[in-house]
Amino acid sequence: MTARDHARPLLSVVVPCHNEEAMLPQFFREVIPALQALDADWEMLCVDDGSRDATLQRLLEQARGEPRLQVIKLSRNFGKEAAMSAGLDLSAGQVAVVLDADLQDPPELIAPMLAKWREGFDVVYAVRRSRDDDSLARRIGAHAFYRVFNRLTTEAERIPADTGDFRLLDRRVVERLRELPERTRFMKGLFAWLGFSSAAIPYDRPPRARGHSAWSYWKLWNFALDGLTSFSTMPLRVWTYVGLSVSLLSFVYATFLVLRTLIHGVDLPGYASLMVVILFLGGIQLISLGVIGEYLGRVFVEVKQRPLYLVEQVYQFSTPDNARP
Repeated sequence: MTARDHARPLLSVVVPCHNEEAMLPQFFREVIPALQALDADWEMLCVDDGSRDATLQRLLEQARGEPRLQVIKLSRNFGKEAAMSAGLDLSAGQVAVVLDADLQDPPELIAPMLAKWREGFDVVYAVRRSRDDDSLARRIGAHAFYRVFNRLTTEAERIPADTGDFRLLDRRVVERLRELPERTRFMKGLFAWLGFSSAAIPYDRPPRARGHSAWSYWKLWNFALDGLTSFSTMPLRVWTYVGLSVSLLSFVYATFLVLRTLIHGVDLPGYASLMVVILFLGGIQLISLGVIGEYLGRVFVEVKQRPLYLVEQVYQFSTPDNARP
């Protein structure tokens, strides 16, 4: 038995929102009853990440009738990772849960997550048993990403396969997360790097109730690239080995040419073979420069030390002032 067994914690639910106008009414209809049924007090922090539709208005309409709801308006779109960080930074609960507004993270799972927390686990993450709503290309891409990421990172940084951002975090995990200063944030990797005792809850991911995902294939590719370059230097090492291999093959080929000249005499080199070698080596150099450029760009972003996000306003209608800067 742990000290958490009979605790009634304050649960902070962090909801990053970007252009979720169509989803929010149904989201609140399903999530708030699920939270009210918990053996816990709760607050909800909805982060408007620079939405271009009526997301902020829908959030404020809900907040006027629900004093436990805070609406955090960022000054522009900083991305989901920054919006999650903003919500966690401003949360006050002993326990925090990150929940997407598209209802593909079932709010009913929060209760078993809390049960695991009461058993003593500091992190409880949801593992997708199925991704039927995703296209075949997305499923293949996700499967490949998790396997490649875990092959290129250390054991301490490996992330569980088919795990998203939907998870419960104990307060001390949230506090340690706030100490991590990097600007290019890959939250799944940061959660894994922090460690702490963890438990998994499998679930079948339902289809998105309304609208379409904002994650295009191009955005997913860049997100995967950020994750790999944030947590692994293996792509840089690969080009060291590629360079050594090309040098070795060049030495072998040069030796072959010398021996052939000694045996058969001088012959006229072929234009085609010369162009193949030039183009091959030029391509290798450009790819390696591109990999170095990816890392250099991230160094450039980090050394500027700009804030991860900027909060324009926080709305909470339970206070005398309807909004505070």
